[in-house]
Amino acid sequence: LVIVSLTMSAILVFFIVPLTILFFIYLTNILLLIYQKNGEVKADPLSDVWDSARKTIASFWDIYARIWHGYELHGVENLPEGPGILVYYHGAIPIDYLYFLSRLFLWKKRLCLSVADHFVFRLPGLKLLLEVTGVMPGTREECLIALKKGHLVSISPGGVREALFSDESYQLMWGNRKGFAQVALDAKVPIIPMYTQNVREGYRMFKERRFFRQLYESTRLPFTPPYGGLPVKFRTYIGEPIPYDPNITTEELVEKVCKGNFLFSFQTKTAIQALISKHQTIPGSIWKALLERFDKCHK
Repeated sequence: LVIVSLTMSAILVFFIVPLTILFFIYLTNILLLIYQKNGEVKADPLSDVWDSARKTIASFWDIYARIWHGYELHGVENLPEGPGILVYYHGAIPIDYLYFLSRLFLWKKRLCLSVADHFVFRLPGLKLLLEVTGVMPGTREECLIALKKGHLVSISPGGVREALFSDESYQLMWGNRKGFAQVALDAKVPIIPMYTQNVREGYRMFKERRFFRQLYESTRLPFTPPYGGLPVKFRTYIGEPIPYDPNITTEELVEKVCKGNFLFSFQTKTAIQALISKHQTIPGSIWKALLERFDKCHK
């Protein structure tokens, strides 16, 4: 009985924070449903009618971000006033991205539409939340329409695969995905890289196993749960934008993103890896990430 109790306690400690985040996400959707019903709101979920609800949601998550991760956002000045494509590294749980969305809305009253994996839309009970926060499947046509309306559109080319199988080495797992580059060229908008420091130290996945990799590749469903949730320091960095160039091809743009030499003088694999190289200890250190909560001298 003691062994079983200790085992269950250990499991609870491992997963309690990710489960708490999931609970808060569903609670947010319930509150939106109550807001919709009480106010008899029938407007487009992306319209300004929902801004008061969005502000309440953003305030809650911003408070959570400040308390649990001492969250900081740097480089907002690099975001264009008009449309653009934000490309970011995908952690085991993209909670840092949720923090970014919340603070962006509170600071700039601006909504960034998010391209999500198809499995997200299969999750029950989240339809209204996804609509109000601008989460979409991200077909080429949808992205172009959003950009032409002046929105920021964000995408993580690594997606769920990067969330599941990257680790504290912060390896990007983009494969051959370059659709975002074609959309940027078609819409004539810049690409802006983004990355959150210590996101892999806050939440981790179990070491990759061939069985789970094969299971994911055949089903495209994330069967392995994230664990952790330690209150490490999170800092999101928005890098300098890659401007639209009418003379560049899709392959050249992807190559430009991959080389990252427009940001830093030292050799890097990608623009995002350049941000990682500048701001992240490789491999990531949980203890260092925790101690950074007390670092008052960071600039």
